[in-house]
Amino acid sequence: MADIQLQNIQKSYGAVSVIRNVDLHIADGEFCVFVGPSGCGKSTLLRMVAGLEDISGGELLIGGQRMNDVPPARRGVAMVFQSYALFPHLSVRENLSFGLTLAKRPADEIARKVNEAARVLQLEALLDRKPKQLSGGQRQRVAIGRAIVREPGVFLFDEPLSNLDASLRVQTRFEIARLHREYGRASMVYVTHDQVEAMTLADRILLLNAGDAVLKEGSVAQCGSPLELYHRPRSLFVAGFIGSPKMNFLPGTLVEAGPASARVQLPGGELLEAAVDARRLAPGAAVTLGLRPEHAELGTAVQHIVRPVRWQERLGEATYLYLEGSGGDTALSAPLIVKAPGATHAQPGHRIAFGLPARALHCFDAQGQALPRCVADEDITLPAAA
Repeated sequence: MADIQLQNIQKSYGAVSVIRNVDLHIADGEFCVFVGPSGCGKSTLLRMVAGLEDISGGELLIGGQRMNDVPPARRGVAMVFQSYALFPHLSVRENLSFGLTLAKRPADEIARKVNEAARVLQLEALLDRKPKQLSGGQRQRVAIGRAIVREPGVFLFDEPLSNLDASLRVQTRFEIARLHREYGRASMVYVTHDQVEAMTLADRILLLNAGDAVLKEGSVAQCGSPLELYHRPRSLFVAGFIGSPKMNFLPGTLVEAGPASARVQLPGGELLEAAVDARRLAPGAAVTLGLRPEHAELGTAVQHIVRPVRWQERLGEATYLYLEGSGGDTALSAPLIVKAPGATHAQPGHRIAFGLPARALHCFDAQGQALPRCVADEDITLPAAA
């Protein structure tokens, strides 16, 4: 096992800074996901851990040992790339054993490790097939198995599901989660731009800001458990990135500020209350309210607003209503999204009332920083079957 410590890690290409002041400790056996939009530096950060990119500043420690200048082969890490990179003329067994054979490991050791990797990844019936006889998901499992046989202290995954179609992504995501559960001796670092992968796989998420040379807080937007980022985003960027569909945003003006509530007036005159600590702001300050689509309540609740429907998406189990946003019905106005029961049907132009519960509203200041929420996160534990 090996923990990973990033201490004030920085990366620059000439005068261009792409990684700024990243501090992170990934514990033994932890599954950490680096996520963010294209260009945020998540793959560069992973490649620095692997030794494929030089470190411009800071310290990288794996298992307590400084690795800044250690070559990749001696870091005790194994990397799975977006491309399967399998040898087409070799069988699955030969692809799995290639690295060990090259290292001149004993035949019995090679057989043991290959068989164990095949068992964990459910490849035992495929060992004599060639890559062309495998599906995309099976090929990716072989690529993962090639890393497993090395018995590394750290697994690195660089967008391993990007080449798969939607159904295979779900299946392979489950396989990677099962691998972590069964092979939990190693730390895992996983890079993706897909926040659904991040939410479903991670013990902890490192969300990186989009590349912006004027950012003053470094590259890290927020680091925490998936539900921490979902329930308590620290900024507008985090709130808009985590969650699908994304959070709704409503600009407004702070009318009253208290330790457990903020009253906000929208441009249309509606007054809404959010359960947040707003004492650091003065009345008259510009703020933005946030509400996730699944937290909107159809009907005239205690506090609600009315908007016309622009279009709808009927998915069977749910219907997403896209309503006119604060900027009016223009091409540049982001719609408000409300999650409704699957049987819901509304024609474009139909006016819908929906409630915005104070406990579900987030509030952000003019700099996009979140005000502390004064509600408990819901965590429902199902009872065990008798």
